[in-house]
Amino acid sequence: MIKSILVPVRGDGMVATVLAHAAELAKQHEAQVNVVHCRAQPKDLIPQGIALNDFARKVMTEQASELANRQEDHLRGILHRLARDFGLQEDTDQNGSANCNFVEEQGRMADVVKHAGRLSDIIVLPKPQRERNLGQSSLKAALYGAGRPVLICPGQLQPDETFAQHVAVGWNGSLPAARAVASSLDVVHAARRVSILAGGKVQVHGPSAEELVAYYALRGITAEVMAFEGKDPATGLLRTCNEIGASLLITGAYSHSHETEMLFGGNTERIVDKTEMPILMAH
Repeated sequence: MIKSILVPVRGDGMVATVLAHAAELAKQHEAQVNVVHCRAQPKDLIPQGIALNDFARKVMTEQASELANRQEDHLRGILHRLARDFGLQEDTDQNGSANCNFVEEQGRMADVVKHAGRLSDIIVLPKPQRERNLGQSSLKAALYGAGRPVLICPGQLQPDETFAQHVAVGWNGSLPAARAVASSLDVVHAARRVSILAGGKVQVHGPSAEELVAYYALRGITAEVMAFEGKDPATGLLRTCNEIGASLLITGAYSHSHETEMLFGGNTERIVDKTEMPILMAH
């Protein structure tokens, strides 16, 4: 049951994208969106490696704190306006409707994700921007530190009424894929069409796509199997999703360790880098 959706935000220009996707999920499942502004501590805003006397450090700390206050007020105003635009009620006491709650936590975004994410049903994050070195540590914190499924939202994509109505499930029989399936049952159950995309080798001891069809059938979910080909499973998955018109891809993340995939490359990294559609991942 999806009732708590975490949206950690900061001033990176991706607030509208992640909140829009979270709002669509909240309206589909009558859930609460918990927006957490990850506020940098004043000491983290002071340039490192520069020798400062006590007076100069005090002045810079006060200026950094004042700047953070202004940024917080500005961002909060944007968030409240967007929440109204996306149809979220700003009343956490209302039952049976999608609502929104705003809080602020100091610290690194990755640390906030670990803390707030462990009691969330889904964590919504923007697609990491590798060229700006943004978002990769937050994604890792959500998957490994919080252990929750993560909805990755690419670019400035705004969801519409088709979001999560045709769900594609990337299946190779692996443990991460099985966890992704188990953690997304509510999302899949609410979809109008479910396609299981199978390509490449099924992992050792891994159930087949047909066995996944039976697993879904026991839960009242009708799914079809679609095979795809290609030496690169990541490219094949995304290409097939585009060909069949899927609006959400569900897949396991990091069959190998995150560090191994970062060093040598892997399917998860290529999917995240290349995707132009929202992806729900679990490890």
